Amino acid sequence: MGVLLAALGPSAVWATVLSPFSGPADATPQVPWVFAGLPGQTIPATRFLLGREDGRTVLRVQAAASYGNLLHPLVDMPAGRLSWRWRVDKPLTSANLRNRQGDDVALKVCVLFDMPRDAVPFVERQLLRLAESRNRAPLPAATLCYAWDPSWPEGTVVPNAYSRRVRYVTMGLKPRAWQEVDRDLAADFIRAFGDETRTVPKVRAVAVGADADNTGGDSLAFIADLEWTPGPVR
Repeated sequence: MGVLLAALGPSAVWATVLSPFSGPADATPQVPWVFAGLPGQTIPATRFLLGREDGRTVLRVQAAASYGNLLHPLVDMPAGRLSWRWRVDKPLTSANLRNRQGDDVALKVCVLFDMPRDAVPFVERQLLRLAESRNRAPLPAATLCYAWDPSWPEGTVVPNAYSRRVRYVTMGLKPRAWQEVDRDLAADFIRAFGDETRTVPKVRAVAVGADADNTGGDSLAFIADLEWTPGPVR
């Protein structure tokens, strides 16, 4: 399931800045980064392990018929710019964001926005409340994910097959090559959710993830130098 409706409950460690990936080699990044899976998840968890490449810290992201995200809670930050480097060494050959059966990604970077509930269409608002009752914690009303998926034209906005509360911006070049990414979060939010609101909400969290539970495939990717540049309130 490619959808990321991560609960931001009382156990979250809230931060005022985006912390870099840090920790011992072959371990998961340290708090405030925390694993976020599905409620009562029984399928395997996507693996996130720190490593070094050319003297710099990189995060290895490996999915194998699995699901999982690394989530970094933030304290109501105005949307700014988000930049990173990523590389996919083993893509998911049968992934297809157009339907639920193929709704997997080898690598994604997601931004969770605190969009007001009155901006959410009525039916989706009720579905969101139902999901919150199952999670027993608040859920973001708008999540924007940058998905590594070169099968789409660069920058295509694609609603998630499970929930329109999550929308992708597709990107990605050839596999096994580092790609530098620098995104204006406010502009991308308006492109993705502008049909519902023209006001850019504050950001509640950033996440990195990969999943292959729908396709049963496996993928290998790396991400590094994830950095936040603050922006003005809009």
